[in-house]
Amino acid sequence: MFNDREAMRRRLAELVERFRQKGATSPEKAMTTQELGLPPRFEDAMHRRLGASGIFVAINGKYYLNEERLKQIQEQRARLGSNNPNHAGMNRQRPPSWLRFIGFLLILPIGIIIIAAAFFYIAYSGGSYYPGELLVIAVIVVLALWAARLLFWRSRRRYSRDQSYAQQ
Repeated sequence: MFNDREAMRRRLAELVERFRQKGATSPEKAMTTQELGLPPRFEDAMHRRLGASGIFVAINGKYYLNEERLKQIQEQRARLGSNNPNHAGMNRQRPPSWLRFIGFLLILPIGIIIIAAAFFYIAYSGGSYYPGELLVIAVIVVLALWAARLLFWRSRRRYSRDQSYAQQ
């Protein structure tokens, strides 16, 4: 439903305001999407992240705003500093420059470069080689890069998680 975080926050604020204006703030005052004047995609969003947040609650095809849950989420965001534009997503702070550098290198097609270098070395070294040698080198390089990328992204996720827990 949303691509941009800022647009998502604006749209969420609009939805909250609409629920408040219509008075749908308790289970007894719950209303349908037609009564609230909401688009059909609201119901789709309720089956995904929006519904999982607990801000809007569905009861028998009707919806209401859970003010208590909204307040909890706003307090949590304020505590974690998510309103600061320098913070994005789970990465509250930018990772160290060496971590960003390694991530950049792992995105590059290093495997292709290494395989090409091995091919030229074998082809122009004048030595004899067996026909599957380049294939074996290619498989080893691809597996090594796959393992390096896997370990890197795992450590990056752990770093981000540790940073977010440190903020709490």
